[in-house]
Amino acid sequence: MSPRARITREMILDAALSVIEREGHEALTVRRLATELDCSTQPIVYHFGSVAQIVEEVYRRADAFHTAYLTDGLEDEEEPLLALGLRYIRFGAEKSGLFRFLFQSGRFSRRTPEELTADAEVAPLIGIVRASSGLSPQEAGDIFRGLFVAVHGYASLLANNAMRWDPEAAAGLLKALYEGLTKQGGQEK
Repeated sequence: MSPRARITREMILDAALSVIEREGHEALTVRRLATELDCSTQPIVYHFGSVAQIVEEVYRRADAFHTAYLTDGLEDEEEPLLALGLRYIRFGAEKSGLFRFLFQSGRFSRRTPEELTADAEVAPLIGIVRASSGLSPQEAGDIFRGLFVAVHGYASLLANNAMRWDPEAAAGLLKALYEGLTKQGGQEK
């Protein structure tokens, strides 16, 4: 009889990410992970004292995956801002469990769009708006926030199965929204 595979922290985190992606963050329990890993609950409890600890680490991993999903190869895109928005929306459609975990599990409660888009990670994205529009940093930030709210809403509808993913319609909507926000920003100078 061969010995059972040793369950590592990495295996547990991979399994947790998989469960969340397929079944949603609500399904994540120690017992569900044990089933996923075909082991007892003991190795999971040994490596992590609670599901809350697993959730914290998996959240960071999911966030890094999301960032890579959005930005990998973005510099090669003809219209990087449009590509970024479409990738964000597509993430909601194709990775709905992870989208809901990242953005609808209470982590952003009581934060305003201004607070969400003030993070240092967002500065390069606002730079893309500035480069493509010629607007001031403040105006570019305002446009980015408007786009963020629209893109996030669209992705949320898809993540919750309220809409069908139509890349062409999404691209048309984003282009029109960007043009309108850019015109408005330029007129307020």
